[in-house]
Amino acid sequence: MRPPVILEPSATFSSSSSPTDRRLNTLARHLSQFPDHNQMASHISPSPTASSDSVFAHIAQAPEDPILGVTVAYNKDPSPIKLNLGVGAYRTEEGKPLVLDVVRRVEHQLLNDLSRNKEYIPIVGLADFNKLSAKLIFGADSPAIQENRVSTVQGLSGTGSLRVGGEFLAKHYHQRIIYLPQPTWGNHTKIFALAGLTVKTYRYYAPATRGLDFQGLLEDLGSAPSGSVVLLHACAHNPTGVDPTLEQWEQIRQLIRSKSLLPFFDSAYQGFASGSLDADAQPIRLFVADGGELLAAQSYAKNMGLYGERVGALNIVSKSADVASRVESQLKLVIRPMYSSPPIHGASIVAAILKDRDLYNDWTIELKAMADRIINMRQQLFDALRTRGTPGDWSHIIKQIGMFTFTGLNPEQVSFMTKEYHIYMTSDGRISMAGLSSRTVPHLADAIHSAVTGVA
Repeated sequence: MRPPVILEPSATFSSSSSPTDRRLNTLARHLSQFPDHNQMASHISPSPTASSDSVFAHIAQAPEDPILGVTVAYNKDPSPIKLNLGVGAYRTEEGKPLVLDVVRRVEHQLLNDLSRNKEYIPIVGLADFNKLSAKLIFGADSPAIQENRVSTVQGLSGTGSLRVGGEFLAKHYHQRIIYLPQPTWGNHTKIFALAGLTVKTYRYYAPATRGLDFQGLLEDLGSAPSGSVVLLHACAHNPTGVDPTLEQWEQIRQLIRSKSLLPFFDSAYQGFASGSLDADAQPIRLFVADGGELLAAQSYAKNMGLYGERVGALNIVSKSADVASRVESQLKLVIRPMYSSPPIHGASIVAAILKDRDLYNDWTIELKAMADRIINMRQQLFDALRTRGTPGDWSHIIKQIGMFTFTGLNPEQVSFMTKEYHIYMTSDGRISMAGLSSRTVPHLADAIHSAVTGVA
């Protein structure tokens, strides 16, 4: 073993010295100008702005995100009875985050596969993941897949997939107006506005019935400029939990196609709403079956519990395989300067589950169990309010579907429940049914009853 080289500033090396020795000698001579760190620092001239205010001093404190801020407030509350119904993440009956058993098993397999590495994956993501994701949302027998008309890219969960789609449309689509349902997920407006699209809304929720304003929806989309983009929640509408029936979806499809509008589906809850992957994808498949074009963002945060892995996909269905190929080439140019390439771990988990029959079957069982628990929480809350004689018709709780319920509570009632009962939710009265348990339903029912009977 070669002995270590001792750097001496005065040392000289012969012409036969190695390149490494010569580089070390050059470094030693340079460092010898500064005998110690303090002397080196003294040679650095102070910046002209060093004694002045920060160049960022003018920046105002940004407000908390209205949804994430609920959790911030909840975490600061020392009360032992506090309840967080703002977070859009599944919780067990014990109120704990859930990692699916099938996910743990796949991660164990991946960890013990010594052939795996951490190299960058392609800009569009893992090929298996993309292929299997398209099949999951469109169906294995989808004509669009069989005819190679689908361009699928892996995205950073649903949010990132929506943003990539928005950027793509702003660059390559002739109409830069997108219509969002009113109300919609709070992040939708920011995502598409920052992507460069003009955001408008269409009527969706009817507060009086706590159901769908179907006539308003048809009127607003009917008056939208030809070619406008229309964002549609594929299932389990967030925040209302109100979905159109299949018959209504068919009417929506006919209107959108007759007006040459471009549908952009946000599918965040496939399988998580009804417990059936196919049933929750039916609205999207209706639009694919007519041969028209569309975009669909999908997320595996809810249905596989992969919230922190940020794994999702953007699918664009085109009229031909040739167009689909060119669409994919341009999607790469959107992604490359945005985040270069997506993460590998979450997509590897999804791909492993989707391509193995046994793992897939186990996943569907766990997925249905999550959906069924949420449906059960709806029934328990409805029954508890009815038992208490709480004024009003609360049947919307069991009619709505998915993770969230739009209770109809106003901001003053929400504030009362937070102050008096330590229950946290967004000010619009949206609650996450996944945050409830049999133990906490009575506490929530008591709070709602008090708020409705005591706060205008």
